[in-house]
Amino acid sequence: MSADTDLTPPGTEGASMTNREALLEKIEALDVEHAKAVAGGGEKYVARHRKRGKLLARERIELLVDEGSAFLELSPLAGWGSDFAVGASLVTGIGVVEGVECLITANDPTVKGGASNPWTLKKAFRASQIAEENGLPTIALVESGGADLPTQKEIFIPGGRMFRDITRASADRRPTIALVFGNSTAGGAYIPGMSDYTVMVKEGAKVFLGGPPLVKMATGEESDDESLGGAEMHARTSGLADYLAADEHDAIRLGRRIVARLNQAKARSDAALPPYSEPDLDPDGLLDLIPADLKEPFDPREVILRIVDGTRAGVGPAGNGVPFDEFKPLYGASLVTGWARIHGRPVGILANAQGVLFSEEAQKATQFIQLANQVDTPLLFLHNTTGYMVGAEYEQGGIIKHGAQMINAVSNSKVPHLSVVMGASYGAGNYGMNGRAFDPRFLFTWPSAKSAVMGPAQLAGVLSLVARASAEAKGAPYDEEGDAGMRAFVEQMVEEQSLPHFLSGMLYDDGVIDPRDTRTVLGICLSVIDHQPIRGTDRFGVFRM
Repeated sequence: MSADTDLTPPGTEGASMTNREALLEKIEALDVEHAKAVAGGGEKYVARHRKRGKLLARERIELLVDEGSAFLELSPLAGWGSDFAVGASLVTGIGVVEGVECLITANDPTVKGGASNPWTLKKAFRASQIAEENGLPTIALVESGGADLPTQKEIFIPGGRMFRDITRASADRRPTIALVFGNSTAGGAYIPGMSDYTVMVKEGAKVFLGGPPLVKMATGEESDDESLGGAEMHARTSGLADYLAADEHDAIRLGRRIVARLNQAKARSDAALPPYSEPDLDPDGLLDLIPADLKEPFDPREVILRIVDGTRAGVGPAGNGVPFDEFKPLYGASLVTGWARIHGRPVGILANAQGVLFSEEAQKATQFIQLANQVDTPLLFLHNTTGYMVGAEYEQGGIIKHGAQMINAVSNSKVPHLSVVMGASYGAGNYGMNGRAFDPRFLFTWPSAKSAVMGPAQLAGVLSLVARASAEAKGAPYDEEGDAGMRAFVEQMVEEQSLPHFLSGMLYDDGVIDPRDTRTVLGICLSVIDHQPIRGTDRFGVFRM
């Protein structure tokens, strides 16, 4: 992270600032970071790319997906805070092509020629995981010079997984399509080589294991790009190209026609969904709900009623005209659980209310997760938790075993999980609420979110107490001035590392989103999940009683 990076919008901590103003400033700061990803390699390299008559990565995607449909971009801040460009020279996301939801990847050749760095690899792996878990066809828009050679030690060995994933997708009957617009060299040549369908752009695509300089060095042979790996050669001679496109627009047209013939169908058809209405409460009100100071509690029911289907159209898809059927409302009040629908699709919701999870909340969550598995219903986790309660009374009351029950249930649940980190997500509460380590199908954060082992002040305080006790045990004087400096440094470091830009850069989520877009994003995710049958489990690990 560069020394001049400031993640805290000016004035955000001011007491006079409203929740809306504070969150809007964080959203503006987020927009600035997203703009860096969209800018790619910058004006110079974008201009050079256009001078060659080529489309940009996101322009290719826009032409590929159905007109008027949404493209859900994933991991746009990958690599943030690192030495590499924001976005990691790769665009990934989910889009509808000829009515079929597809996982789309596109190299950004304006960033070092589309070369893959360690963050590119992690982002590609996450995209591949999403395609596998949800049974999606994959379309790769290829133009990359291969690996970023200075970081090859972090790329070469794990990078083989990309090719493994392509071939396994084909074996699982999940079609893979490569549209090659430019270079696809060295190991990258295996992307079109292993895909089910390959389209190459005439006089644009160059696919070879070794370019002319490498061939000259290795064999002494004199050659040129076209004879080694040109699109026309692969279409006429090697047979690697299934389709020869006249230009980039033609390649995209051919890609769309391939998808149209894939005969893909969801496990549950959209036509089978009941009618639904928009939320009873305006999603814009989400900006007023989240406190600038996450120590202040907020009612997650206010969030839920702004993202789930409503009743204004006279339809009550959640049952009896109620948009949210709360489960166990009088027990374990720090965790809200219940049933609802989002864009007509059923979900079970677990949402933190007051932050801390007690034994009652953990037991309530465990039962609710079991019920969701019994009725094959996906689960949505809305995070705002500081973790499980500590202290002698709670330890004696069994907080460890009750928290373990909840984590057991989350770990072994087989229905799809979605997570949204609204506010705090600290300690084992992150685990119990299905954090990244527990493989939710999708996980998004709001600009208001924070996540770490504990709060910055608490972590610095613990280190201070340990150091103080160590000094006392040795009979040495304690350096109060040094302690104050240490605490300030640790608090600042943990604060920076718990903010959404940093965590999203590490790919600990699938993107930081505007809270007002939450319903739309979840609707897309639930639609994608419907590609596979949903089956809950009746097998959990041993619940310690």
